[in-house]
Amino acid sequence: MIQFLETTAASAELRKLIVSSRDRLYLISPYLQISKNLKLLIQQVENSNPSISIKIVSRKDKINADDMSFLQNLKNVNVSALDNLHAKCYLNEKTAIITSMNLYQYSQENNWEMGIKIEKDEEPTLYQEIFEYVESILAASEKYQITKVDTPQPKKEAVPSKPQPKPTVKEVPQRANQGYCIRCHATIKFDQMHPLCDNCYSIWAKFSDPEYKEKYCHACGNPVPPKERPITYEKPICYPCFKKIN
Repeated sequence: MIQFLETTAASAELRKLIVSSRDRLYLISPYLQISKNLKLLIQQVENSNPSISIKIVSRKDKINADDMSFLQNLKNVNVSALDNLHAKCYLNEKTAIITSMNLYQYSQENNWEMGIKIEKDEEPTLYQEIFEYVESILAASEKYQITKVDTPQPKKEAVPSKPQPKPTVKEVPQRANQGYCIRCHATIKFDQMHPLCDNCYSIWAKFSDPEYKEKYCHACGNPVPPKERPITYEKPICYPCFKKIN
């Protein structure tokens, strides 16, 4: 039997799918902002099943720093990127969920979503078709290189014969945490993963078009001239700001 899922049911069934995973857990979502609750569930599943294979596919540069920090501490996680990814599918060895819902905290809490759940035991042919297509997405994706950042350890050094030059420290702008809504110009927290205010995001999420042209740079707040690279949810900062940040 194929089960229809509305918003609340989709979130609940996704949690059940994660918790019940034993051999594999595949999470396919263009945008990632993993909630604290889901992070805890994923960590518990890995701890309970040391040999489980966890594979996550997202769009390039659409995983925020907090999620990367979490994922780099998981032993069995494999994160990869795929440009133009728009599918949302969550799958383990028994169940597959296809839904409009991104693995994005705001979507799970605020959006109107729907989807379907397929059990392998009840729909083996359909489940296999979904599994094979997910495998093709994984094969087409490019592996993220998750680099662990080691905490520097204090060194015991002999007294130097010459004074050592002080390391150059790159100054962080005072307004580094301030950004602008790319649609209405409201002042918001600077976050390239979420460059819209809550009101504008709720409107954008009805269509979820990451390439829809917006008005303002998320970093400097300036309107973007027509001849320059357009501002979109996927690329929310103007080219001059992009060069400064990168």
